[in-house]
Amino acid sequence: MTDHPRRRPTHAVVIGGSVAGMLAAAAVKDHVGSVEIVEAHGPASGPGARAGVPQAAHIHLLHQGGAEAIDSLLPGAVDALLAAGANRIPMTTNMVIYSPEGWYRRWRRSTHFLISASRDLIDFVVREQVLKDPRVRLRTNTRAIGFLGDRRTVTGVRVHAAGSAETELRADLVIDASGRATRTPRWLAQLGVSGLPTAHVDSGFVYASRFYRAPVPTRDWPMVGVQADSRLPRPGNSGGILPVEGERWHVSLMGAPGGQPTRDPDAFEPFARTLRHPVLADLIALAEPLTDVSVSHSTANRRHYYERLARWPEGLVALGDSVAAFNPVYAQGMSVAAQGAVALRALIPAGPTPDLARRAQRAIARPVDTAWTLAVGQDIHFSTTTGEDPNLAERALRHCVSRLSHTATGSFRAATALTDVLALQATPGSLARPSVLLTALTGPLRPRLDGPQFTRAERELLEGARGAARPSR
Repeated sequence: MTDHPRRRPTHAVVIGGSVAGMLAAAAVKDHVGSVEIVEAHGPASGPGARAGVPQAAHIHLLHQGGAEAIDSLLPGAVDALLAAGANRIPMTTNMVIYSPEGWYRRWRRSTHFLISASRDLIDFVVREQVLKDPRVRLRTNTRAIGFLGDRRTVTGVRVHAAGSAETELRADLVIDASGRATRTPRWLAQLGVSGLPTAHVDSGFVYASRFYRAPVPTRDWPMVGVQADSRLPRPGNSGGILPVEGERWHVSLMGAPGGQPTRDPDAFEPFARTLRHPVLADLIALAEPLTDVSVSHSTANRRHYYERLARWPEGLVALGDSVAAFNPVYAQGMSVAAQGAVALRALIPAGPTPDLARRAQRAIARPVDTAWTLAVGQDIHFSTTTGEDPNLAERALRHCVSRLSHTATGSFRAATALTDVLALQATPGSLARPSVLLTALTGPLRPRLDGPQFTRAERELLEGARGAARPSR
């Protein structure tokens, strides 16, 4: 590492043009002279499907912590999403969720929110907001194939564009936002940086998803979900319905080895009936399928602990799934990437320091820690999970969260404390506050619900949909 302060970056190169890459560009564009985004796939036009994002076939949402981070980086982005048809879902007011501990109540007083939209729409809105800045350039059909520099300083990337020879892109700052397929560990090793700690926790869950034409208006329609219970003596399974733009429902079903969903469209609704409650199956029976079933096996939690390396090169930062990729059932990836980008932005204007990259990597790790604890803290308890066994602390956290979740089925205070963490606005450690522990020990203050809690207006809409469906059945 150099002994004298490096000058503030004047040119940044971002590897990856998906949400994390765009948000990385948004984070640094006001503090560098120019930003170049290197994207392996072709240009996208409009809010349709984009090459290189197969996970877009599965449900996506922005937790409040992520939505607020995006709006901080790109003021007006959330309003643009809502104007394009995304839904703002108040928590827990518009959530019908069956947890392992029971049905959560739909409290009239909303404390948090989430943004529900297709991944394609989120990609489009973020991309449009970023690329309208003339300082940001998108280089498509170009693959990054290695770093320039040495183990002390990364000075750029080697790239290969379709139909062209390999070239070098010099940069004062390189940001890896290339996602699960990141090659940064290999490229660091080539520079002589070794000893990278990693973690891999895989529950074996498989995703199966499809879009439906909703049988009811989707504006203000609730999110509906049935969560898996790792304590049951059967393969874990779960599912959810999100109202998204275009008067559609986006439905995803998940199952562990021994009970995984398939691509067979005729098996989709029957699989939904194997969940702990048939509410999802009952709802999609009223809806019209718009797509085939898409399946994904990429649900493992994988993390690179870059912040723990004894040596970290200046001029390099990793962000988003390049650092940690989570089981998508928890819908944390985009929100954590946004919070990491905000952490990066906070350090860029602090002035030229010789340890900017290391400090940025440590700051990016903090929101990752929260999401990792939540995701792995759930997945690690399924009998099908490989990679790690729960330790004493993880078992204690599970017991604490389970007790608080039980209380949350009939306690607004408990529901709010739990939602603070699930919305990525508080750390899991906040659940150990004396006031929260006392609330958990007190238990639910209202009786247990015996089924999904739909409002009268929602039940009337569903009855109307059932009536319209009967003649054709």
